[in-house]
Amino acid sequence: MTTLTETAEWRALAAHQLALRGARVTDLLAAEPERVQRMTVDAAGLTFDFSRHRATEQTLGLLTALARARAVPQWRERMFAGEPINATEQRAVLHVALRGQGHGPAAQAAVDEARVTLSRVGAIARDLRSGAWRGATGKAITDVLHIGIGGSDLGPRLIVDALRPLADGPRVHFVANVDPDDLGDALAGCDPETTLVIVISKTFTTIETLTNAEGARAWLAAGLPGSLDRHLIAVSNNVAAAAAFGVATANILPMAESVGGRYSVWSAVGLSIAVALGPEAFADLLSGAAAMDRHFLEAPLERNAPALLALMGVWYTNFWGAQTHAVLPYARRLDLLPDYLQQLEMESNGKRVDRDGNPVGYATAPVLFGNVGANSQHSFHQLLHQGTLLVPADFVLVRRRAAPQPYQRILLASALAQAAALTSGAASPGQPEKDYPGNAPSTTIVLPELAPATLGALLAAYEHKVFVQGVLWHINSFDQMGVELGKAIARTFLAAFEGGAPPAAADAAARAMIARLTA
Repeated sequence: MTTLTETAEWRALAAHQLALRGARVTDLLAAEPERVQRMTVDAAGLTFDFSRHRATEQTLGLLTALARARAVPQWRERMFAGEPINATEQRAVLHVALRGQGHGPAAQAAVDEARVTLSRVGAIARDLRSGAWRGATGKAITDVLHIGIGGSDLGPRLIVDALRPLADGPRVHFVANVDPDDLGDALAGCDPETTLVIVISKTFTTIETLTNAEGARAWLAAGLPGSLDRHLIAVSNNVAAAAAFGVATANILPMAESVGGRYSVWSAVGLSIAVALGPEAFADLLSGAAAMDRHFLEAPLERNAPALLALMGVWYTNFWGAQTHAVLPYARRLDLLPDYLQQLEMESNGKRVDRDGNPVGYATAPVLFGNVGANSQHSFHQLLHQGTLLVPADFVLVRRRAAPQPYQRILLASALAQAAALTSGAASPGQPEKDYPGNAPSTTIVLPELAPATLGALLAAYEHKVFVQGVLWHINSFDQMGVELGKAIARTFLAAFEGGAPPAAADAAARAMIARLTA
């Protein structure tokens, strides 16, 4: 395959960027009466406004031409068909199957398998919510401790927090950090007799998760007589290890090999969501994501919201030199969205080697950061408005909320004002410290309401954005080899903290710090 930067489409975009370098978005908005309508896409109930970008109709044509030249539609078909596009691990990529999407024998088999597992998830959640699931002493479960890390934690934590007003089941507490304060704070106020622990680990070897699980199991054992069977559930692909840990086989829910951790919230990993919000809400979450799947699969690239999110990201990362991207949700319930997207985007596309094992000669994933508005306006927006970095931004708004006025009006007005100010800027003759250069690009995404279906659609849109960018950059978005080295080194260092000698391979700085910390 021709190197990305040597394609005619790439060269055309580079020339176009030079021609567009002096253009201002305010002028484009003024010169094109139908620009906003033409550059706004409705998808799965959400609205995506791309009109505040340094882009013209020609830009979009060139970007979509690049996507077609790099076979994005064909790769999309391969993913939905269940082909092993995760080449380094020889696995299919079938998180869409968890939402009932896909075509062909491999995908259909995954869809059928997901339905069986999700049926079990629904049954367990109903028993826990109704009180039919009783603990060892006969009491109903009132608290659920969800133990996982990374993809086994961030998705369920975000969704339960985002939709907490709907929560009417047992209280769900999340533990990820191996710092004992995390587990201690989560267990404060819980009673072993009425607490269920869900341990989530695909391999059941993750040291942070297992350490926390062992602590929770010891806490249960100290407060309960006899068997812990009614107080432990595992979600794992390693049934033998989960059983050896002490989880009854009937209480072990599977994780598919074809679903990576950061794409697993739609699977049995979402059990805590179904427990907290109800199986119906969990089904609606999947339904919203499935609606975005269908839009992504069927809409032409020029009107395809996830594809346009991806293409705009490539436009700024590769042609304008942007190294960061901000996500700014204007709803407190979405304040964990940037955290979730950090893993989704940077773990997926933070790669320096392409699918063929060659170093890439261009930038891949930018650093993603963000915070809930309007808090972020009083912290890092200074840099967005007057700093030296180009920072494209996503403003995420919720149109309707059961919030007393004037709160919602202020939130929406603030979000639109920030986007407008980043676009227009302002000059202060004689006072350069008050100059706003403007022309900073942004996308505005509007959810009609914060509900399971709309949240599912939003997260699926970002998943497909990551996929498209991975195809364009010719990298594998579905492995994460970069997280392994530090974990392997940590295991060798651990022996030194348990009374042994530092490993011979430890460098001088590590040996000195181990000596200081163990003195």
